[in-house]
Amino acid sequence: MGDKTAPGSSLRLDWVYGYRGHACRNNLYYTASKEIVYFVAGVGVVHNTREHSQRFFLGHDDDIISLALHPERSLVATGQIGKAPYICVWDSYNVQTVSILKDGHSNGVASVAFDREGKRLVSVGLDNHHIINVWDWKKGKILATVRGHNDRVFDIQFNPYKENAIVSCGVKHIKFWSLCGNALTAKKGVFGKVGELQTILCVAFAPDDITFSGTLNGDVYVWKGNNLQRSIQGAHAGSIYTMDLSEDGYTTGGKDGCVRLWDQDFKSITKINLTESSDGYQGLSVRSVCWRGEKVLIGTQDSEIFEVMVRDREKPRTVVQGHAEGELWALAVHPKKPIFATGSDDHTVRLWSMSDHTMLSRTTLDQNIRSVAFNQDGSQLAAGLSDGSFVVLKTRDLSEIIHIKDRSEVIHEMKYSPCGNYLAAGSNDNFVDIYAVAQRYKKVGQCSGSSSFITHIDWSEDSKYLQTNSGAGERLFYRMPAGKHLTNKEEIKAIHWVSWTSVLGPEVNGIWPKYTDINDVNACDAHYNGEVVVTGDDFGFVKLFRFPSLKKAAKFRKYVGHSAHVTNVRFSHDKVRVLTTGGADHAVFQWRFLPEGVSPDEDSGHGTGYVDSNSEESDSDLSDVGELDSDIERENTIDYDRTVYKEDIGAIKAKNKSESRGSGEKRKRAPSEGIKLEFVHGYRGYDCRNNLFYSQNGEVVYHVAAVAIIYNKENHSQRFYLGHTDDILCLCIHPLKDIVATGQVGRDPAVHVWDAENLKTLSVLKGQHQRGICAVDFSGDGKRLASVGLDDNHTIVIWDWKKGEKLATTRGHKDKIYVIKWNPHSNDKLVTVGVKHIKFWTIAGGGLTSKRGTFGNVGKLDTMTCATFGKSPEITYTGGANGQVYIWQDVTLMKTVKAHEGPCFAMHSLDKGFVTGGKDGIVGLWDDSFERCLKTYAIKRTSLSQNSRGMLVQDSPGVRSVILGHGHILVGTKNGDIMEIEKSGPINILVQGHKEGEIWGLATHPSAERIATVSDDKTLRVWDIGTQHSLLNSRILKSAARACGFSPDGKAIAVGFKDGSFAVVNADTLEDIVSFHHRKENISDIKFSPDPGKYLAVSSHDNFVDIYNVMSSKRVGTCKGSSSYVTHVDWDKRGKLIMTNSGAKEQLFFEAPRGKRQTVRNQEIEKMDWDSWTCVLGNTCEGVWPPKSDVTDVNASSLTTDGRILATGDDFGFVKLFEYPVKGKNAKYKKYVGHSAHVTNVRWNKDDSKLVSVGGADTSIMVWSHRQAGERSNAKGNSDDSDTDSEEEGGYDSDVQREKNIDYMTKTYATNLRENVGGVKPHLQENEEEEKPAVSRGAMKPPKVKQTDGTAKRKKGAITDLSLDYIFGYRGFDCRNNLHYLHDGADIVYHAAGAGIVENLASGNQSFYLEHTDDIICLTVNQHPKFKNVIATGQIGATPAVNVWDASTKQTLSIIRGFHTKGVCSVHFSATGKHLLTVGIDDDHCVAVWRWQDGTKVATSVGHTSRIFVGEFRPDSDSQFVTVGAKHVKFWNLAGSQLLGKKGVMTNAGQGTQDVKMQTMLSLAFGADNVTYTGAMSGDVYVWKENLLQRVVNKAHNGPVFSMYTTLRDGLIVTGGKEKPSKDGGAVKLWDQELKRCRAFGLESGHKVDVVRSVCRAKGKILVGTKESEIIEIGEKNGATNILMNGHAEGEMWGLAAHPTKGHVASASDDGTVRIWDTGNKTMLHRASVGSAARSVAYSNDGERLAVGLKNGEFIVLVTATLKVWAKKRDRHKSIDDIRFSPDGKILAVGSAEGTVDFYDLTQGQSLQRVGYCKGIPSYVFQLDFSADSKYIEVGTGAYERLVYEVPAGNQVKNNEVIGKITWDSWTSVLGQEVIGIWPRNSDKADVNTAHLAHTCNALATGDDFGYVKLFEFPTPQKFAPHKKYVGHSAHVTNVRFTSNDRYLVSAGGDDCCLFVWKTH
Repeated sequence: MGDKTAPGSSLRLDWVYGYRGHACRNNLYYTASKEIVYFVAGVGVVHNTREHSQRFFLGHDDDIISLALHPERSLVATGQIGKAPYICVWDSYNVQTVSILKDGHSNGVASVAFDREGKRLVSVGLDNHHIINVWDWKKGKILATVRGHNDRVFDIQFNPYKENAIVSCGVKHIKFWSLCGNALTAKKGVFGKVGELQTILCVAFAPDDITFSGTLNGDVYVWKGNNLQRSIQGAHAGSIYTMDLSEDGYTTGGKDGCVRLWDQDFKSITKINLTESSDGYQGLSVRSVCWRGEKVLIGTQDSEIFEVMVRDREKPRTVVQGHAEGELWALAVHPKKPIFATGSDDHTVRLWSMSDHTMLSRTTLDQNIRSVAFNQDGSQLAAGLSDGSFVVLKTRDLSEIIHIKDRSEVIHEMKYSPCGNYLAAGSNDNFVDIYAVAQRYKKVGQCSGSSSFITHIDWSEDSKYLQTNSGAGERLFYRMPAGKHLTNKEEIKAIHWVSWTSVLGPEVNGIWPKYTDINDVNACDAHYNGEVVVTGDDFGFVKLFRFPSLKKAAKFRKYVGHSAHVTNVRFSHDKVRVLTTGGADHAVFQWRFLPEGVSPDEDSGHGTGYVDSNSEESDSDLSDVGELDSDIERENTIDYDRTVYKEDIGAIKAKNKSESRGSGEKRKRAPSEGIKLEFVHGYRGYDCRNNLFYSQNGEVVYHVAAVAIIYNKENHSQRFYLGHTDDILCLCIHPLKDIVATGQVGRDPAVHVWDAENLKTLSVLKGQHQRGICAVDFSGDGKRLASVGLDDNHTIVIWDWKKGEKLATTRGHKDKIYVIKWNPHSNDKLVTVGVKHIKFWTIAGGGLTSKRGTFGNVGKLDTMTCATFGKSPEITYTGGANGQVYIWQDVTLMKTVKAHEGPCFAMHSLDKGFVTGGKDGIVGLWDDSFERCLKTYAIKRTSLSQNSRGMLVQDSPGVRSVILGHGHILVGTKNGDIMEIEKSGPINILVQGHKEGEIWGLATHPSAERIATVSDDKTLRVWDIGTQHSLLNSRILKSAARACGFSPDGKAIAVGFKDGSFAVVNADTLEDIVSFHHRKENISDIKFSPDPGKYLAVSSHDNFVDIYNVMSSKRVGTCKGSSSYVTHVDWDKRGKLIMTNSGAKEQLFFEAPRGKRQTVRNQEIEKMDWDSWTCVLGNTCEGVWPPKSDVTDVNASSLTTDGRILATGDDFGFVKLFEYPVKGKNAKYKKYVGHSAHVTNVRWNKDDSKLVSVGGADTSIMVWSHRQAGERSNAKGNSDDSDTDSEEEGGYDSDVQREKNIDYMTKTYATNLRENVGGVKPHLQENEEEEKPAVSRGAMKPPKVKQTDGTAKRKKGAITDLSLDYIFGYRGFDCRNNLHYLHDGADIVYHAAGAGIVENLASGNQSFYLEHTDDIICLTVNQHPKFKNVIATGQIGATPAVNVWDASTKQTLSIIRGFHTKGVCSVHFSATGKHLLTVGIDDDHCVAVWRWQDGTKVATSVGHTSRIFVGEFRPDSDSQFVTVGAKHVKFWNLAGSQLLGKKGVMTNAGQGTQDVKMQTMLSLAFGADNVTYTGAMSGDVYVWKENLLQRVVNKAHNGPVFSMYTTLRDGLIVTGGKEKPSKDGGAVKLWDQELKRCRAFGLESGHKVDVVRSVCRAKGKILVGTKESEIIEIGEKNGATNILMNGHAEGEMWGLAAHPTKGHVASASDDGTVRIWDTGNKTMLHRASVGSAARSVAYSNDGERLAVGLKNGEFIVLVTATLKVWAKKRDRHKSIDDIRFSPDGKILAVGSAEGTVDFYDLTQGQSLQRVGYCKGIPSYVFQLDFSADSKYIEVGTGAYERLVYEVPAGNQVKNNEVIGKITWDSWTSVLGQEVIGIWPRNSDKADVNTAHLAHTCNALATGDDFGYVKLFEFPTPQKFAPHKKYVGHSAHVTNVRFTSNDRYLVSAGGDDCCLFVWKTH
């Protein structure tokens, strides 16, 4: 029995004892068919109580810990733990996977829940961020993801009564989430005063936004919205673990062992106390409840499930029992009956009935139980305990007989002897003790000698011997009962063992994999007659092996279900069943043992836990598989890894760029002429298959190197798809044969889907594979694509290729997969074949489920190399490595047919049959049932048709691809030939190439259009590169060759071999003329001297160049001196001088023919006339080396005969052209892609009309046609790194520069605007309460603050609310295109601060969208009629959001978050309105396209190295858009999920384009026929067609063109720029569609320079936004301007004051202006420039004067009416932060940042005499208030102290009594006991900047650094006082003031430059 095959018998899971109650909750439900669903270990269980049967779901590979039932109650979702845990949605009827949700979580899935419709699923993870994902579970796609909380989340549910609402709860939190777009936004539950903040364990819902939650202390909290409304105290006496909502009401279950039922209003109905029921016990804890109708299901912590009838709740029925938490190790089977015993760390011993699947009895001991044993008749049961003692119990009633303790360590193994007289007990003390049963268990012997703990023991049949296993892997034998150690081998051999549970010994060698730890297999049990042994291991597998199993690593069958360690396995006494126990999962699994020949009665899919015998891990040498074919073996060893992937080039270049920034010298410019790929010789057949197809119109599609080729056989021409960057490895064609998909090599390899007609990229699929993509296939309907990667798991990905979305993914197989094929009849079934494998796949949601092909007795497992489908959907045909064709029905092999000698590599199905191709070079045609071979075609020279091009290098090349169509059979061979076989037999060769192996040798014929190549494939070939493009001649060489050269007359070819020899052959017959072998290393270059070709120079890797005389055939000289291998050699025209290059980068010169070394100076080299130039070193080639070019070596060069253009080939696969001589470093070039890896050689032909390049490993020869300079339409391949010139083309503009360098990060966070000078925040200061006398003798205390009645109209009453009424401001200073008309010009929409503003032009009313959390910096309007009024706005922030909202209703339609960082600076909708483009301000300036309605990210890309200002879709497109920015114009195309960008290419063909350079572009507009206009910094407008510059409109504006607008209605274009106002010029211009004629408009704004930032056009009107924050409307007819909005320009605004009697306010800002606003009429009345930044402003009490404090320490007094200066003075040098007139009008107080307050006398007129100042102020002053009698002043300082001084003496008042009696004229202080309540909890980083008390003296408004305006009651002496807060300001609120009549509150924003006017209520 030494064979290593898997056993023929099998197991089937029959029953699982247990239920997982610990560390889980809400995991028990009734399904629609009244069955119970729950889980235990890694198994989902469907338990039918009526029939007492179970079904199992085994799709998980680790512990399940969460479960949810679909609302229709037949589908179940379960989540598991693990490194990459997944969620399965499965059907409870047939227990099959419906969908797999993966890649969403790590560590585990803690909770899952469906929404009300059952379409979506929410899950929360066990990772540190407790990620929450919302899934579209059918697709397996994540719709939204967010970090859940920083601590455990226990429950998460969709609220069934509220759309898109989710609630999550957990440790000390509850969160209420709303889902909008792809964003989940949370509101924290506010516990308030109603209940304490505590851990919430479960939730349930009621209508009207009510949520019930169960808490840790046993209360039920009732939430309304996110506020705690009430609490139902003491619902349970301990934690409430579970809540269930049913039709009848609610159920709760808790730690107290009670279940309570509640009605729909959550009034108690009844209480069920399980601890007191018959099966109950103290400490029972309820973890799960489910109430449906009459029945309540209850799951407990200790693994029981009870069912209670509501009517008869005293008698719960026990449905399931199992061991409670704790490891389970002990298992023993009764010797006579179907009974078994278990014991576990829960201290219980339990007896179970196998036949009834029930627990018979249990008893609790006081220790962990680790072993149990029945005696020979089953009457007694011994249990080994963890303290080293054991107990013997009566089996009947489990009563104790005796308890013995001889050891201190755990007893892990016990067995009674077969005779019943002895009990052997093995302990962790390394001993086995023998006890005599009859003598009351007296110890009669002990076995010593084990060096480690005892793991297993077995008795012999005659009870005379015992064998033991120890943890150290020792197997020892002892004589019984004394325990003498036995070593005699013969004696041991003769022993018959009664049982075999030993995991050691020759009989069980096979159970150990090759390299394993000796403790991996925990248990085994042999069934002698069945010749099997069952094992349990640490990986959770139960395995079945043959017994005995002598060789290591035998084959097995393995079974899953246990999640962690399987601790014990036993056959039942009658060997019909197998029992296995799980350690951590404390579950007992009972399996049916099916002997050989009994097949499992149901399908062997995953429904039964059965995994195929030859399982992936079963890693033996396949002794039962035929020998491996050499080709297949070779193919499997090919390594597609690259040291440097193409994707890395960019990073390397960027790194080099940053390092080599030194020299300021200009780089050499690129040549003006280019080349174009004309023909490629080659086809990749040696390691690819099925990669050759006919397209719709009969062209041939295939690939080689990095080029996909479409070959037209009518005119023998090729077209190329050049989108790939590295080797293409696979190709397939769409069912309609018009679209092709190709997959390539790469670090993150891409699949390109492209159109075979116009070669346009339709989609690029990336981000899912590694190394490369080895197989692709379209689905039958053509909508989906499958791809297989080259990573270690050969990952399979299913794509929706049009969208570029990954639909599903799975691990394919550990060995290489060759082919993936969709079943054409079914869009969710596929088959993969590969090395020793065939799998049938079904798509399930985001994953796939697989079944292996079962070979049965029909065939043996073999490597499969191809697959196809016939007419019937369930039949699959595969070709094997042994030449058989296998025919499958579903997953079972039906029959095999021998089709080829050697592997069958290719097959294709037709209507009437099949065609196959094999390694034997034969193509066979078969009938439709694969029974008869109708015809075979052998590929031989004799079968070639007369007029076929080319020639066969050898007969019968292996066929790698075969297809039928257009009456021919198209064949691709391993040798790189593509041919067509006519049905009648003749063969036509279409295209040929070299076979596998590197090509290095290339030579062009001196006079004819032909070339010679030699390759490692041991052939010399001569090709025609004229119109014929064919192989003219070839010869097989003796060994691999590396160089070749034509003689000057073209009659001879010299060939240099890899072994150091060379030969000269006749150029026509290719027969040898002469050959030499003088060197050992390879010959790297070989060249004849120029005409007459007297000498031959042969350079070798031996560091020498040998010179031979051609006539005499003798070596005449040797050039020595190279210190490394010689790489290139060239002759001068006279044949007297040789130039060589070596691997050590030496350029040396030798005299011919003797080989004497010469030194030649640089100038000379250039002047000399060289016959050829193929060198890559020296002064004239310096520029061809990329910076830091140790990575990329330039392999070859070739100079045109006119010496103008140098072509090079390098290790990155690029062919580059340089202008010669290439002096100076890093010259610019044109580069061309096509070759994949190394370009080993390049050569111009005789007249420079063609360039030929050969690719090393890619076996291809490419012929490029050379275009001269005149034809500059060839834009392909301009030098791609010419963006290093640092100086800005087009001069410098301050506005542009500022915008480029603006840093939004500084504005994002709530940072403290004032530097803190070591003060303590008010709410953190200690305060002494003043002692109040019990009875006040004095008069009443004076009022704190003087009340003013204001106007009589105002009714007295507290101000309790604010509503935003108007905003003065528009963000123009750093944004653009953010101002649009709506409703045909009736309304405008724009933004300021954090608000989106819609203003009605007729009424002047504004309405606001306030959902942003920070500054909005971009806005756009959806132009599509279907999406009227849809606005998108983007903001700044660490994770900035784009909000899409409705301008009429202000409803949020979608929020998009989760890709950009720092901020979103441009948004734009596509033509249909469905896509949204966003541009970020992160370091990569990323661009992204979204489907905004559901927030799905369609595609993203890195945008540019510096700022992108604008991105806009073309007005007619959903996929094409343009971005402009700092020296950047890029034309983008959305291809699937990838963005393909093309740079704008400068041409000098059009008008005004001579010598223009790329410059910073600021704006965009569009014209017809793919024309794009970009506005430049210089004032020019560039006109582009596609991505080529057509012409330049010079000086469209005199300064930068900041904004352009394309009117969709008539195509007219508006531009806005920076201009000085003049008669004819204007900052706004209206142009015709071609941008040829224009009309200018002036703004009449009165500024020196107008800077227009935004333009828009509607019926006859142009809307203009300026940098000065003005919005102006211009009439097109008359040019009349109308100012719609004024605002402060850029700069912080701090100064704000309200007029004492009118509803006016004054504001002062860092923009250097003071402005007066009318809050009632919403207009700006005056503005005056004060020449410098202003920081504070105040009205005098009569309103006549206005005082302004400046940042430079000066202050000014203005006359209010005219804003003319009345007086000014400067006594300080730091900012004046507050300024106040005294109420009596005599004194002006001026507070500065120097920590001073100065008093000036106003009565003396304009002299402003200083009459006093305050002494001893500790820090800067930011706030002042006078007392009502003008005698005192209150000073607020940066040290957070509130000081009071006398006026004008300036002495500090410290007496609290005096201060307490002062009545203040105004209150603007944020300091002091009266306002301590305004400081928020989290204000350590940020300040409350300002406060103002309303004139009614009962409402205090504050503004803070978080952007909130808050309203408090006054006074607020309690900390953290209640308040209302209002949002809209984005950053800091610097000042707030009530108007004189308290009708309005005005607030000023720091950075946002806005004044918000709030109406008071």
